[in-house]
Amino acid sequence: MEISVAQLASMVHGTVDGDASVSINNYSKIEEATEGCLTFLANEKYTHYIYTTNASAVLVRNDFQPDKPVKPTLIRVEDPYKTLADLLNMVTAQAPQKVGVEQPCFIAEGVEVPQDAYVGAFAYIGKGVKIGKGAKIYPQAYVGDDVTIGAHVILYPGAKVYHGCKIGNRCIVHGGAVIGADGFGFAPKSDGTYEKISQIGIVVLEDDVEIGANTTIDRATMGSTVIKQGAKLDNLIQIGHNVEIGESTVMAAQVGVAGSTKIGKHNMVGGQVGFAGHITVGDGNGFGAQSGVPNSVGSKQRVIGSPAINALDFARQQVYIKRLASLFADVANLKKDVENLQKD
Repeated sequence: MEISVAQLASMVHGTVDGDASVSINNYSKIEEATEGCLTFLANEKYTHYIYTTNASAVLVRNDFQPDKPVKPTLIRVEDPYKTLADLLNMVTAQAPQKVGVEQPCFIAEGVEVPQDAYVGAFAYIGKGVKIGKGAKIYPQAYVGDDVTIGAHVILYPGAKVYHGCKIGNRCIVHGGAVIGADGFGFAPKSDGTYEKISQIGIVVLEDDVEIGANTTIDRATMGSTVIKQGAKLDNLIQIGHNVEIGESTVMAAQVGVAGSTKIGKHNMVGGQVGFAGHITVGDGNGFGAQSGVPNSVGSKQRVIGSPAINALDFARQQVYIKRLASLFADVANLKKDVENLQKD
């Protein structure tokens, strides 16, 4: 679809700085954009690209002031990143939507598929499953017995939802994710072996949750493992049994959360962070990549390192560590001076 900058600016409530008649027919990153593309500038680190980009238009903040003339037309908005996200969502919404039931697939007797829903070829839907309107279950997805799928849920190819789990409205589960596998529960026996503890709980994804590819969320031993409303989990994350992830918490790839840990709302968790089991994390925290979190954490803290400590303390420690080599040399020289004095 082709649209003029003037029309685009009207849609996003922006103001135009430059030629408003320029046509836009694609979207691109600022460093890769070509003629006809719309791009955005939200991070100051990329400012230099605005002087060399071949994009036809760039979304910038209202207060952006270039140091020298720029070639593309500027569309000034309050938040370029969010504006671009809204535009991309509009494009996605206009794409043709899959509807109906493809064959071959298995749908257990008595399961009702709404007219505006979609079930792809080779999908499996078990007994007692409830499917909300507009849900999309892509090929080779597995939905176990007595699962509830909310309205406008998307289960991408190869996603698996085990028996009894509940998926809220507008959730997205990407390919390879497993919702409701057994928690890692084993009781040690006197002979040194382990006996499996039956995991009879479920997983609950509340509304607007997104689960990345190959992420696993274990069912509770008893009760529920809960991912609360608006939480977003990246690819390759492991969530243990009976964990709770709070509202609008986001986690990057390869995070691991051990069993029965409770994490509050609005936390930002970097890649490869590990949380010990049976701890409590408050609200509004930030965890740097590869942090190891062995103990409970309050609210509105910034931590990094293993074991995780205050981010400012961590930065100071890094400065000191860089000085260790010269400090060691200074100590060695002092030792020699003392030895020479003792000889005299």
